[in-house]
Amino acid sequence: MENNENLNVATPQEESYSPIRYGLGAILAFFGFSSKTHRASKKRAKLVGDIFTYAVLLFGSFLMVYPFWWMVAGSFALTNITGTGNAILNRMVWWPSISTFNTELNAAGGFRNYAEVFNRAFPRIAKGFTFWRALGNNLLYSIVPVVIGVITSASAAFSFAKIQWIGRNAVFYFLLAAIMVPGPSIMVSQFVMYDNMGWRNNGLVLIIPGMFGSIMTAFFIRQFLFGLPTSIIEAAKIDGAGYFRIFCGFILPLAMPAIMAQGILSFMGCWNNYMGSFIMIPKGPSINLPHAIALMEDGGSGAYSGDFGVVIAASVVCILPVMILFACFQNLIIGSLMLTGSKE
Repeated sequence: MENNENLNVATPQEESYSPIRYGLGAILAFFGFSSKTHRASKKRAKLVGDIFTYAVLLFGSFLMVYPFWWMVAGSFALTNITGTGNAILNRMVWWPSISTFNTELNAAGGFRNYAEVFNRAFPRIAKGFTFWRALGNNLLYSIVPVVIGVITSASAAFSFAKIQWIGRNAVFYFLLAAIMVPGPSIMVSQFVMYDNMGWRNNGLVLIIPGMFGSIMTAFFIRQFLFGLPTSIIEAAKIDGAGYFRIFCGFILPLAMPAIMAQGILSFMGCWNNYMGSFIMIPKGPSINLPHAIALMEDGGSGAYSGDFGVVIAASVVCILPVMILFACFQNLIIGSLMLTGSKE
């Protein structure tokens, strides 16, 4: 009797779905969202997420790489034809419509713009000025202040990280606060000071100030030094070593990854220091390479004011050493920045 009563109990009817709702649930399940009628697959959801992530990364990579490709392609544009320089570059997407490889319009060869850069472009800027002179100026203004300045910053970082002295943190915070001062706000006073010192008409203004180091470089090296054990310094002091010997014999070798990384970053900043040369050095053979490239066009009054292909080719030559340097040492730079977060 009881079994018959159980059989007669009405079971609840399953919820009915319309075709549109059913199809929408299937689509959501494909993208990893579960519903009552469709069960999402975790592998499928991960696959869709990975596809979306890589699509965003590829799009971002394209946005960063395309300007460089446009510049390389523009360096082969034949823009010395009167009235066509801007039009050729404005219409260019992947390759210029009229390139230096067009033998009907150009008899100087496919690398005509680069030949102009190495042979004839820079002598037109100043008397006795060549590309190699501009390159030598750039190396001088970059290597000397970077090598000495990074060592100076490392010694300051060693003092702030491993030596106990009165007012150490106060002095360090004061130096960090100086970073908040905008550079353009003190540019006039710097210009007047360097002019009174007689540095404005030569390259000393781009060499000597950088030899005193940088607080940002000292900050990153200081953070790296916090990860080194203090017991090494204490053992060296017990053996009779002074701070100078400890710094040269222990700190420099152990902190070399951070020092090299910051040196490379500082080198790239000095190499591309167009503003410093433009403000502090007048037109002459002492200007650096970015300043010389700007003078090639010079607002329409330069020797290559209408031949933008030569100017772009000079820009490619200027940034190529920096890109090669960064490509060779990018792992060192990234690894060094990651280790700056460690603390003893």
